[in-house]
Amino acid sequence: MIRLQAFLARAGVGSRRKAEGLILEGRVRVNGALARLGQKVGPGDLVEVDGKRVEPPKERVVLALHKPKGYTTTRHDPYAQKTVFDLLPPIPGLHPIGRLDRDSEGLLLFTNDGALTFRLTHPRHGVKKVYRVWTEGGSLPEAVCRKLVQGVELEDGPARALFCRPAPGGAFLALAEGRKREVRRMLRAVGYPVRRLLRVRVGPIRLGDLPPGRWRRLSEEEVAALLRESGLE
Repeated sequence: MIRLQAFLARAGVGSRRKAEGLILEGRVRVNGALARLGQKVGPGDLVEVDGKRVEPPKERVVLALHKPKGYTTTRHDPYAQKTVFDLLPPIPGLHPIGRLDRDSEGLLLFTNDGALTFRLTHPRHGVKKVYRVWTEGGSLPEAVCRKLVQGVELEDGPARALFCRPAPGGAFLALAEGRKREVRRMLRAVGYPVRRLLRVRVGPIRLGDLPPGRWRRLSEEEVAALLRESGLE
């Protein structure tokens, strides 16, 4: 027996927080009865969300995509000409682990395991994401890198890099959280607006030589490393 919100997360409905919201909104039923937050379910129980049966995925799937510029990280968006799901196989429950904005490129992970998504995206778990940036000001001076590590003030609160290293035309830097357009806003705050942003690593998973627009399935060893990183091992 497991808690209902954990069941829903593992089924790919969304994070545990989203699952809790669905339960509180009265959109979840167990064996025909309105579900309660904290309720436990087992193999014989019928779980429904908005009248549709929900079952845990038979197999955990984790994919890596090299997201090209111009694609939106969403499944359905009437204003988006291209979405990342145009590039992926039709796997039930597949959803992105975090996001990259339309103008950004690089490594984007997908899974059908909501619990894994929650662990890898929640700030308290501090999963490191590494970016290669090119800026309008060229290579970042050491002093600017130190300022980014010390922290800068944004409109939604302070933000800091885990590390920053100058590189030709810009820098490499790492963050432990993923607020909306956070890297771009941080660099603009220090006077170095981003021209190009490429995410090269999420936790132990590297972009490597995966071509833009292509995806691959993570190996068992890579999935195990992600589970260790998320504390789900």
